[in-house]
Amino acid sequence: MFDSEAQGLEELRKAAAVRVPEVVAKDTNFLLLEWIEEGEDSDDSSMEKLGFQFAELHRFHGDKFGYLQENYLGDSPQINIPSSAGSENWATFYAENRLQFQAELAEKNGYATQEMRILLDLLIMKIPDLLSGTEEKPSLLHGDLWCGNYLVDVSGKPWLIDPAVYYGHREADLAMTSLFGGFSETFYSAYKSAFPLAPDYSVREPLYQLYHLLNHLNLFGTGYYGQVFSILKRYAG
Repeated sequence: MFDSEAQGLEELRKAAAVRVPEVVAKDTNFLLLEWIEEGEDSDDSSMEKLGFQFAELHRFHGDKFGYLQENYLGDSPQINIPSSAGSENWATFYAENRLQFQAELAEKNGYATQEMRILLDLLIMKIPDLLSGTEEKPSLLHGDLWCGNYLVDVSGKPWLIDPAVYYGHREADLAMTSLFGGFSETFYSAYKSAFPLAPDYSVREPLYQLYHLLNHLNLFGTGYYGQVFSILKRYAG
């Protein structure tokens, strides 16, 4: 896990878009990072910077969807090596490597009711149609950007930490930022002005949040079942 995080930080550094801490040292049981002196709560200026820089990160493209190795989303394995079809097709990658994997994990963990699994199977079949018209090159994604995974230093510069990187559709990265709050409208305005989204992004946003909610279901239990089921009913019910 520490090795995966260190590699993820180095991958983000390649884009030269948003600051990430240097990896000072790592071993099997620790990861030592550069210390970032945190400033006051982020203001409109720092959130605007983060929005512009996040858009710039997404302009850093890969050749295929996925990543060269598996890593972690929180404590859960994140399966990044796609099938041959998934490496070229985002809808296939998202259906197989994200939703299908989490669905099988939920079944293994005893959290997947029969009704939930039926809806998930229906949704997975609908993914190509639901994502049609949004095709883009694979973007470098942070993979787990919620308000606890960025910080602002004493000079107002934003930094990214704790990535779960892979190359995917940038809408999936953006959707995570709104799942638990903590990002102002200034952030989204800056992002969209720098890198506009395809029409009807708000319709697809919960579909991408589903991956993270399934992961939270698997990590933390049935408290997230209601949100998962609500999204499944919306798209597949």
